[in-house]
Amino acid sequence: MAMPASFPVTTIDELMALPDDGMRHELLDGRHVVTPASRPDHERVVRALDITLRASLAGHSRLELFSGPADIRLGSRTLVQPDLFVIRNPESGPIQDWSDAPVPLLAIEVLSPSTAARDRGTKRKLYLEAGVAEYWIVDIDARLIERWRTRDERPEINDGMMRWELETGVAGEINVTELFETRG
Repeated sequence: MAMPASFPVTTIDELMALPDDGMRHELLDGRHVVTPASRPDHERVVRALDITLRASLAGHSRLELFSGPADIRLGSRTLVQPDLFVIRNPESGPIQDWSDAPVPLLAIEVLSPSTAARDRGTKRKLYLEAGVAEYWIVDIDARLIERWRTRDERPEINDGMMRWELETGVAGEINVTELFETRG
């Protein structure tokens, strides 16, 4: 997707019509934002979380873990690309297109210097207002995970052992200290 030269992108249709440029394009309540490729330490933490979460979700066939990029619609003016997210597939079977994806049960963003303010502000608000039950903000530099739930006024801060449970009853633990040792 190349940056539009002659018109602003304010709708999902306009966003989806952009040619692929290898960048991460999102629409946050009608505002087009572009993020460059992530750093290696970001990808290492995403991979470590993916492995941990995948093990916890084993045997829960209707729950599916994905990593970005994926075009997740949270409304008519919002399309996001979380780093990792868990959805509950419909009874009819796994989704075949991102436009069919339900609102995630869990969305995870790993902070980058260029996304920190947006991930903690606008995106947190949009995820929680859309009905995402849990939103985790993973701060590599501070070596912690902020866990937000729908009714939270403040996040739960995890820098040791983090125990979590989705509304489906699936639960697990993440050793946050070990997670950040994957930075290499």
